[in-house]
Amino acid sequence: MILVFILSVAFGFLLSRSGAADFDVIQQMFLFQSPHMYGLLAVGVGLTAPGLWLLSRYGRTLTGQPIHLSAKPIHGGSVPGGVLFGIGWAMTGMCPGPILVTLGEGKIYAFAALVGAVAGTWLFGVNYVRIQRYLKLPNLTTGTGAG
Repeated sequence: MILVFILSVAFGFLLSRSGAADFDVIQQMFLFQSPHMYGLLAVGVGLTAPGLWLLSRYGRTLTGQPIHLSAKPIHGGSVPGGVLFGIGWAMTGMCPGPILVTLGEGKIYAFAALVGAVAGTWLFGVNYVRIQRYLKLPNLTTGTGAG
């Protein structure tokens, strides 16, 4: 648990120092005024792709079982969900991780983004069964699926 805390603080620090939690930097990205964030995202993909490949090839759980990574299926909710996510990100300048980083920096306006993210998640959960058939969404499961 302490390792998770340390890694979370380090990740938050890197988000803050890189500008990924700065409203102006995010707005410059969405307005195509600065390549900074596109470069940062490219570095993230460039580091993550080989890391995931190595993890899927050689990775083991704490009990020694091989790690199996699979792609999430694309369904009718993928595009509308991505559009809503992008609109929220562009409006607030924050996606879920930077919301907490921005709050940690003492920027009170991030509280509105946090409330919006929680409310949106709650509304989606409450209405999931109603929209599941129309968007051909998968059935909800609980737990890790391992038992």
